[in-house]
Amino acid sequence: MVARRSLGRRFGWLWAAYAVSTFGTRLAFDAFALIAILVLHAGPTQVSLLAAAGLAVGAAAAVPLGPWVEFRRKRPVMIGMDLVRFAALMSVPAAFALGLLGFAQLLVVSVVVGAADIAFTAAGGACLKMLVKPEDLVVANGRFESTSWTATMLGPPLGGAAVGLFGPVMTVTADAVSYLLSAAGIRAIGGPEPRPARTGAPSRLRARDLLDGWRYILADSVLRPLFANTILVNGLIMATSPVLAVLMLGHLGFAPWQYGLAFAVPCVGGLIGSRLASRLVDRFGRHRVLRTAGTLRACWLLGLAFIGPGTAGLVLVMAVELGLITCMGVFTPVFATCRLDRTPADRVARTLSAWSVSSKATIAALTALWGLLAAVTSPRTAIAVAGLLILTTPLLLPRHDPAPQDEPEPNRVRDR
Repeated sequence: MVARRSLGRRFGWLWAAYAVSTFGTRLAFDAFALIAILVLHAGPTQVSLLAAAGLAVGAAAAVPLGPWVEFRRKRPVMIGMDLVRFAALMSVPAAFALGLLGFAQLLVVSVVVGAADIAFTAAGGACLKMLVKPEDLVVANGRFESTSWTATMLGPPLGGAAVGLFGPVMTVTADAVSYLLSAAGIRAIGGPEPRPARTGAPSRLRARDLLDGWRYILADSVLRPLFANTILVNGLIMATSPVLAVLMLGHLGFAPWQYGLAFAVPCVGGLIGSRLASRLVDRFGRHRVLRTAGTLRACWLLGLAFIGPGTAGLVLVMAVELGLITCMGVFTPVFATCRLDRTPADRVARTLSAWSVSSKATIAALTALWGLLAAVTSPRTAIAVAGLLILTTPLLLPRHDPAPQDEPEPNRVRDR
């Protein structure tokens, strides 16, 4: 079967590095929000500010990183970003142990980790392109996606248990260590990696390079609507996350382990969806799968506005998340493959960086806005508004087949 074929030892190390860092991140699911709520006793406005400020400033700091990464060896950049995230996250348990942890430090660490995330993603996408054959990209993206949802399924309940036993700072420590292990895995990939050359241009960073990623995205008839759709959907989903945390942990009285469980169990849907993605594409075609899964994933968020206390509320959250995550599990590998099919080899890092910066900046803006909306109205009202708005996002999906043959430029690559 296609999904089981080997993609090589070097891809195996990249996959392993991704798996360990992803598991660490999922173990620390909403760790900063939990620390702010349970340790620093922050309200919805502060929790939303924490999520928004880290994303916004991190995204701004990462703007020059895309073109900087483009013309450097990708694996050393990935290792460096892993080490930066390790050091930044380890400062949190150190400060907590000394009784010095404060809201400002959480903001600073969020910024550093956010910027490093963007640089790592840009370099990692180009690295994947070099390691995997074009015809294997859907399978590779499906494996990353299934790994992500498996980690999300197992990480939050274990993280919730760790929070209950040891406090929320313990999961941040585990997340930090996972980046150290990821760096070791990337180093084990081995093999030569030539330094990318800038043809016919000086080696220093040029001002126009900062906008090249956005310029290419907005000029492409398929990437442009996909860009608008994905950043808006992700922004609306993530903007409700801190508000939902306040609603469940504060107003409705759910325990941290229940909160983690509510988002862990439905992740089996993401695992199933990601494993089905390549088969669905083979049977129905990329465009139909992209539009159908993209439309269905917009239909679930509104249900979170009707959460109540107790077992019934917990079951409702799980049901809504199961539907949403299953659709995302199908959509994401197909979307990632389509995006890489449309991106020339010498623009991969800049395009992915521009995409990540825009996504994080949108999430930051919407998170801050939804925090204010929740404070002025209520967390439940804020979630309902996001649920209604996300129903309009299928209108932004590409209207014609995004298959590679529609792209007039012959020099296309694939990346995650």
